[in-house]
Amino acid sequence: MTVRAVCTLRSGGVSAAPFASLNLAAGVGDEPAAVAENRRRLRAALALSAEPLWLQQTHGVTVVAADVNTAPGSADAAVTSRDDRVLAVLVADCMPVLLASDDGAVIGAAHAGWRGLAAGVLEATIAAMGVDPRRLHAWLGPAIGPGHFEVGGEVRAQFLAADARAEAGFTANSRGRWQCDLALLARQRLARLGLTRLSAAERCTYADAASCYSYRRDGRTGRMAALIWRRGGGP
Repeated sequence: MTVRAVCTLRSGGVSAAPFASLNLAAGVGDEPAAVAENRRRLRAALALSAEPLWLQQTHGVTVVAADVNTAPGSADAAVTSRDDRVLAVLVADCMPVLLASDDGAVIGAAHAGWRGLAAGVLEATIAAMGVDPRRLHAWLGPAIGPGHFEVGGEVRAQFLAADARAEAGFTANSRGRWQCDLALLARQRLARLGLTRLSAAERCTYADAASCYSYRRDGRTGRMAALIWRRGGGP
């Protein structure tokens, strides 16, 4: 079973500034017609046989079972074993995490900003997949890097309360706050579950203004999408 995965960048669409140009998110202030055209272009470019399941993301841990739910509503992750489902998460600094079993039978997608990551969105997604984590592959998509992601002590405290090793994900800065390494914290969470097969985009959304949307950098901006589907859902 073949699994396909893609993460869009910000070029190739029709949205005007500050959403230029391939904004795929509704509800961020972009023109609905532009978002619809961008989504149409995405589906055509990837030859998707189904519209992606666009989640209403809330920085929580709700996981949609997309096998039976085609109107996902508020959630931050989805899983499926069907060929006619295309899973998607929208990001502009938060980390998209795409997951697949080694035989391609089950796939998942999670929206992992610091709130969702601390609350357990990756753990909830893997539990919903129903597969031994040692049989899973994970891909960490573009996200804000530690050089640009400053957080307060309360964020650090939430992670350390769950695992003292999370201390490695925080570096004190000169302003009495912390630079947060979101990718390292995600890797730690996955490793603690037993998932060791992992790759990453290693692209900082904040630093790469030409290619990536970044909410922390720009405020009013668009969203990229990370998508995963089984062979029946794409080319």
